[in-house]
Amino acid sequence: MLNISYNKTKLHPLDRYDTVKNLTNRPHYKILNKIIAGVSIVAVVGLFLPWTQNISGTGSVTTLQPDQRPQSIQSVISGRLEKWYVQEGDFVKKGDTIVFISEIKEDYMDPNLVQNTKRQIDAKKQSLQSYGSKVSTLTGQIQAIEMEKVLKLEQGRNKIKQSFLKIKSDSMDLVAVKTQLKIANTQYNRSVELNKEGLKPLTDIEEKRLKLQEVEAKIITQENKFLTSKNELINAKVEINRISAEYAEKASKANSDKFTALSSQFDTDAQVNKLQNQYANYSIRNGMYYIKASQNGYVNRAVQSGIGETIKEGTPIATIMPSDYDIAVETFVNPIDLPLLIKGEKVRVWFDGWPTIVFSGWPNMSYGTFGGEIVAIENFISENGKYRVLIAPDKNEDQWPKQLSIGAGAQTIALLNNVPVWFELWRTLNGFPPNYYTPANKTTKEKK
Repeated sequence: MLNISYNKTKLHPLDRYDTVKNLTNRPHYKILNKIIAGVSIVAVVGLFLPWTQNISGTGSVTTLQPDQRPQSIQSVISGRLEKWYVQEGDFVKKGDTIVFISEIKEDYMDPNLVQNTKRQIDAKKQSLQSYGSKVSTLTGQIQAIEMEKVLKLEQGRNKIKQSFLKIKSDSMDLVAVKTQLKIANTQYNRSVELNKEGLKPLTDIEEKRLKLQEVEAKIITQENKFLTSKNELINAKVEINRISAEYAEKASKANSDKFTALSSQFDTDAQVNKLQNQYANYSIRNGMYYIKASQNGYVNRAVQSGIGETIKEGTPIATIMPSDYDIAVETFVNPIDLPLLIKGEKVRVWFDGWPTIVFSGWPNMSYGTFGGEIVAIENFISENGKYRVLIAPDKNEDQWPKQLSIGAGAQTIALLNNVPVWFELWRTLNGFPPNYYTPANKTTKEKK
C-alpha cells in the first residue's frame, strides 16, 4: 500500500460489482438529494425573511401602585399577644381589628395612667392660674407704689417750697431787725450827745439803751430763725432723696417678686405642656393595643402566632393583600439592553400557567401573549445584576387574564426594529446589541 514491498497486486475498481452498481440506481437517494437541496434553498430564502429584534426579560406579576402591593401589618409599640380576631384567608376592611396586645413596659402598666396624668394637668393648670393672679397682684402693687411715690415726692417738693419761702421771710425779718438795730443805735447815740448838752435827761438815755439791747437780742433771735429755716430747706431736700430711695427699693422688691412669679408661671406652663404631651401620647398608646387593618384586603399569613408571645416595635404580625389593585408586571433586563428601552414602548407579555406559543422574532404569529406598555424604568441596578422595568396593561389590546395572582411568573419581549434573519444571526454570533430604536410617537414630538 505504501509501495515499500515487492507485492505487485493491483486493486480492482468497485464499479465492476453489481451491488455497487445497484447503489447508484436506488430512487430514494435521489429523493433525499432533492429534499436536501430544497431545505437548503428554503434556509437561504429564510435568511432574508424579516426578523423583529427584541429584548427579553423575566419577572413576575405585581401591582401598578405601591400601596396596592402585599404589605405587612406591624406593631408600633412593643407588647404581648393576647387575642387574635382573624385567621388566614379572612377578608378584612379598613379599621378591622387584627390582634390585641397588652403592655409589657413598666412605665405604662398603670391602668389609670391616663386619668392620673389628666389630674396632674388640672393641678398644674390651677398652679398656673395662681401664679398669674400673683403676677397681677404684684403688678397692681407696683402701680400703687409708683403712685404713692409721686404723691410723696410732690409733698416733699411742696415742703421745699415752704422752706424756701420761710427762709425768704426770715431773711426779710432779719434785714428789718438790722435796720431797727441801726435806728436804735443812732437814737441812743443822739440821746447821749443831747444829754451831754443838757437837752435830754438821763432817763431818756436809759430808755434808749434798753431799747438798743432789746433790738440786739431780737436780731440774734432772728438770725437763729433764719438759720433754722435754712436747715429745714436742707432737711426737705434730704427727705426728697430718702423718699426716692425708699420707694425705689419697694418697687425693686415688688418687681423682683413679680419676675420670680413670672418665672414660676412660665416653668409651670412648660410643665403643663409637657404633661399634655404625655397625656396625648398615653391616650394614643392606649389605642395602639388594638392593631387594625390599614386597608381592605385578605389576610395572607400570620407572621406571629400563639398567645403570650412578646413582640418589639416594628415587628411584622400579619401580611395583607389589598382586594382592589391594578395589575402590572415587573421584569428585569440586562444592563446592555437598558438604553434601548423607552418609557411608553410596547411590550408583549406571557404568563406562567397560561397556554402560550411564542415566536420572539415573529410576534404576529405568537399565541397567548398580551400587550403591555412600559410605565417606569429603574435607574439603579437591582441585586440580581439587572435593571427593573415596570409594565402596565396596554389599553388598546385585550385585557389581561383576571385569574392572575400577584407573584405569578411572567416573561416579556420588548419589540425593536425589523431586520433580516441573517443580520440577526450575524449580530448574535458577534455579541452586538440590537439596533437602537426610537418610537415613532417620540420622533413626531421631536419634529414638532
